[in-house]
Amino acid sequence: MAGAADARAFHDLNAGWITQHFALEETDLAVMLDPQAAVVDAGGAVLIARDGEARIGCVALLPHGPGVAELAKMTVAQDRRGTGLGRALITAAIETARSMGFSRLVLESNTALVAAVRLYESVGFEHVPADRREPSPYERADVFMDLDLAHEAVRTTAAPDA
Repeated sequence: MAGAADARAFHDLNAGWITQHFALEETDLAVMLDPQAAVVDAGGAVLIARDGEARIGCVALLPHGPGVAELAKMTVAQDRRGTGLGRALITAAIETARSMGFSRLVLESNTALVAAVRLYESVGFEHVPADRREPSPYERADVFMDLDLAHEAVRTTAAPDA
């Protein structure tokens, strides 16, 4: 994230997809209104995908304790979905997390976001059983996944059945 325009794009891209499917929650706003403070200053990162001057996608890595980050607020502009940009973003986020010293990524999603859940599965995220889940700050969360970065090679291409 390189300044105010990226922070605004992070907010706008995320507000767009969230309000299309759900309601914005306080936890969303805490991250989206000031990603510099909520993410970057906390030891995480915000990645922005660009096409020239246009910001067309984003993802955040939110620190969640020693060695653990949450992959969060990942989205692609509506007119760019289905182009492979989501896979490029998640791959970049995983590599960034590794380079920052994180050994595990976690994420929360929703079963209504079928394409997103399939993408996460295709790069190696695994579903977390109910007895291993942390309480979620999101009312909409009903999918919980993690990825062991120390032992898992990122799959950058779709699995044959994906």
